Amino acid sequence: MPIHTPDWAKHAVFYQIFPDRFARGSRSHLPPGLALKPWGTPPEEQGFQGGDLWGIIEKLDYLQALGVNALYLNPIFASASNHRYHTYDYFQVDPLLGGNEALRELLDAAHARNIRIILDGVFNHASRGFWAFHHILETKGNSPYLDWFIIQDWPLRPYSSDKNHPPNYACWWGLPALPKFNIKNPGVREYLLKIARYWIEFGIDGWRLDVAEEIKDKTFWQEFRRTVKEANPEAYLCGEIWKLAPKWLQGDRFDALMNYPLGFAALGFFGAKTLAKHYRAGGKKLRALDAGQFSRRIETIHAAYDREASQAQLNLLDSHDTARALWMLGGDKSALRLCTLFQMTMPGAPCIYYGDEIGMSGGHDPHCRAAFPWQDESLWDKDLLQFYREAIALRHRHPCLRTGEYHPLYAARGLFAFERRLGAQRMIALFNSGKKAKSLTLPLVPYSSGEKTFRVVWGEEGVYKLRKTWKLDLKIPARQGLILCHNPAR
Repeated sequence: MPIHTPDWAKHAVFYQIFPDRFARGSRSHLPPGLALKPWGTPPEEQGFQGGDLWGIIEKLDYLQALGVNALYLNPIFASASNHRYHTYDYFQVDPLLGGNEALRELLDAAHARNIRIILDGVFNHASRGFWAFHHILETKGNSPYLDWFIIQDWPLRPYSSDKNHPPNYACWWGLPALPKFNIKNPGVREYLLKIARYWIEFGIDGWRLDVAEEIKDKTFWQEFRRTVKEANPEAYLCGEIWKLAPKWLQGDRFDALMNYPLGFAALGFFGAKTLAKHYRAGGKKLRALDAGQFSRRIETIHAAYDREASQAQLNLLDSHDTARALWMLGGDKSALRLCTLFQMTMPGAPCIYYGDEIGMSGGHDPHCRAAFPWQDESLWDKDLLQFYREAIALRHRHPCLRTGEYHPLYAARGLFAFERRLGAQRMIALFNSGKKAKSLTLPLVPYSSGEKTFRVVWGEEGVYKLRKTWKLDLKIPARQGLILCHNPAR
């Protein structure tokens, strides 16, 4: 089957937002008497801090100045949890977030700035308060919705935390608050597909699909894709799968996956000396990599997917489901900068987790879900923020970095280099993970264009001339990246 992915996704730089913790809007849309946690309350206290969609609207200037042109929002539908993976009404944006009215305004405001928005779709499971499951709890075996879930025994134990008396219905990871849909039931399928179409027609630009592998029914995801693409052929479908999984990107299910393998490899190479090696991300401990191991890992990842799919992959370093990148890197901001520059120069859409660009740090959930400190810019690393802006702008300036072919060039002595090619344009990305400046003579494949110089587009300004033997003599400072361009965009 021919593979087509949305063109806009290949040129996107995503920004992931955990809505309750990003920004609290200035509009008064909540009824009096509600008790929200103070903004900036330590995230381990859980609760709701009042971030909403109005707040995102008010921060669109900040996001546009950062350079992002796509937003990925964690779940926004009505739910009794601050992360909103416990959905009880899929057709209603949570009133605490501003309701459907706020989403309408956010979409209109973002689209006016050419910023796309994808939503988190949680279709493997609902919540204990979801109307059909609530119907079963109230009417027991008399509910006509009995087959919408997988009931194993009676009476149900919806609040059981006793290991000797676990939930007696299928639920996600044994959590009674998250009953699993019976995806084989035709009514369930029809209902979920209706949701998928409804919000695409409402104006969202795609879906990030939560725990996609746990719906073990290929035909459901094929139907899901057909439904979404009929409503908008350029809608983006990204599955949450943590490992290499090329079978999911064959043109009949998803356009992309959350590319955790790429991100974890980058953390392991650029942060090898400071890496939190005890930390388990996606069930595996982080692993330090030397240049050769890193290069082989990147080539394996890149070779696993069709080029069309590789260009649409969601390339992330961290998320709401991991510790923050800076924490995993042991606080080493030079490693974070190198990882970010690598993101911005590789095939696939980079994705920044909110606040990483100002140096937010924190361990695993819930510590990675702190409130963005808008109220105190003294907590921001302004130099890091400027780095992110410049690295994102670099990607936007050069189509070659977005859709050019990827070719590895060198990997040894703490150095890693690759080339991107798009038509006559060639770009070289070189990274020095070591603590000392290093020199390198880099052999290149001959090309027909008459220009034999490479201009520096990232790093100390200058021009490098090719030898007659098609070699470049380069020097790269410690813990820095150097990006060169032949026939650069002007």
